[in-house]
Amino acid sequence: MFAHSMHKMFKSIGTAVFFVLISLYITGCANIIPPGGGPRDSLPPKLVVALPKDSATNVHTKNFMLSFDEYVTLQGLQENLIVSPTVKNTPIIDYKLKNVTIKFKDSLEENTTYTLDFGKALVDVNESNMAKNFRFIFSTGNIIDNGTYNGHVVIAATGKIDSTLIVVLHNNVNDTSIYKNTPRYYTRVDGKGNFSFKNLAPGKYAAYVIPTNFSRKYDDSTNYFGFLNAPVTVSEKTKSDTMYAFEEFKKVEKKIYANTSSKDSKEDKRLKYNVTFNNGEQDVLGPLEMTFAKKITIKDTAAIKLVDTNFVSKEGYTLTLDSAATTLSIGYNWPAGEPFKLLLPKGAITDSLGNTTAKSDTLSFYTKKEVDYGLIKFKFPTIDTTRHPVLQIIERNEVINSYALTSNQLVIKRYKPGSYELRILFDTNKNGVWDTGSFKLNKRQPEIVIEIPKPISVRNNWDNEITVTW
Repeated sequence: MFAHSMHKMFKSIGTAVFFVLISLYITGCANIIPPGGGPRDSLPPKLVVALPKDSATNVHTKNFMLSFDEYVTLQGLQENLIVSPTVKNTPIIDYKLKNVTIKFKDSLEENTTYTLDFGKALVDVNESNMAKNFRFIFSTGNIIDNGTYNGHVVIAATGKIDSTLIVVLHNNVNDTSIYKNTPRYYTRVDGKGNFSFKNLAPGKYAAYVIPTNFSRKYDDSTNYFGFLNAPVTVSEKTKSDTMYAFEEFKKVEKKIYANTSSKDSKEDKRLKYNVTFNNGEQDVLGPLEMTFAKKITIKDTAAIKLVDTNFVSKEGYTLTLDSAATTLSIGYNWPAGEPFKLLLPKGAITDSLGNTTAKSDTLSFYTKKEVDYGLIKFKFPTIDTTRHPVLQIIERNEVINSYALTSNQLVIKRYKPGSYELRILFDTNKNGVWDTGSFKLNKRQPEIVIEIPKPISVRNNWDNEITVTW
């Protein structure tokens, strides 16, 4: 009887009202309180019916309703929702019980396919099961566009992934569009560095990588940015691309110096510094470093001497002061397991407050022994030396050593024990270091770095044989 009545009602009041009544009937018959016991619900919400229907064509309304098979909520909608093509004003989206309503503020373009990607926003009420990347599609024309474009985004300097980035497509392929215009389409980069566009209109697009921001424009060359050298021609089977994001300029951290108070005048006026000894021993693989509490000036370079235990001066050592004038490096071809002294005469070094050593200082130390280091035999079975590869050894996200690779083998006779990451830099200009890209000036791509997924471990007093592949 109920079904017959509803059928007559459908004929008299039309599709829209029928949908609303059916939706109310479905939600009204359900019990909001889940029954006790039974298996835990692990299924995400599923779309049951939509008005207009999903993937509908010739749509002329700006109001939509989606009905799901369970009670739903929207979490973090603002940061998750992607509307394509980009609209000026975000649609008004609300939810109640099993229904989600959508109302566009902007006029819809003619003959255009629209998609609403909810990302991680749509979840069920009881168990918070996520309908990940739920998409609703419709067209104001008579076809659904089916152009696709996929690819991968890598941080050029490190070979790592940054899932906070987005990829944008501009149908205006002029270089200035990324600075001035809102993109036609955009999508997120996932945790594996992949991106994917669906339901694109065919045509040519300029593709860029930028940080997530409200304007979706590029306006800061100290942030990550990437570009393709030529526009992408979108079709049903568009070729995939790898894009390399880079910082054209490094952010400059402003140093804040505390004001000197009257209390400082009563403090110890001796020159204060720390030395990079490890258990009183100097690493033979690097310089001896003295780090000072204040900016220093070297009054007499010749007076600072590296000597043996008989106070005989060594030849060939260097003194280098860093750009901040707080670290003095003493470079030398250190032999293993030998004693040294560093002589610091009074007045040879002063800091910005005029402090100096109260008397001449003598630093006595030994260099580390051969058994404190490990030998590394690297093998690179797939290396292409024509690309000018450079092996980078990484510790705490910093490049500590670089070695140009001219063959598929490399032997390092002494190396500090520990765990390290490896990267391969393809050194285009053969200067031994990674060089960033430039878009605005000359559209130069950055040099490429590949991250070796597996870290290495170096043991002391051991021949460490390591095969590197990627």
